[in-house]
Amino acid sequence: MSTELPPQIQNQLAQLQQVQQQAQAIYAQKTQMELMLREAEQALEELEKLGKDAVVYKGVGQLLIKSEKNAMKEDLAEKKETLTLRLKTLEKQEERIQKRFQELQEQIKAALGKKESAGYG
Repeated sequence: MSTELPPQIQNQLAQLQQVQQQAQAIYAQKTQMELMLREAEQALEELEKLGKDAVVYKGVGQLLIKSEKNAMKEDLAEKKETLTLRLKTLEKQEERIQKRFQELQEQIKAALGKKESAGYG
């Protein structure tokens, strides 16, 4: 019996590897978005604790620029909303890619099962 896999199974294995790499990339992006979202939420919480006349600064590159509290709150709220939407999109992509990964695994297992039974028949 030959140990070489048929081209169809080799192709499915290559697809499986690509899907796995995509899943890893999505997971990394999702983790980064979650971190950025937590930072924005914490900044908003801290702004709420400040008095209305408090002086706040916004980080711009390596500079800190004086800003108005309300403008900062608006910027952070907008950033939070954007990050939340991106995170939801990444979660949907992650679900689709996991489903595709499972489908490919099942196809490969089925194909390998047929190959083994054909080889011993």
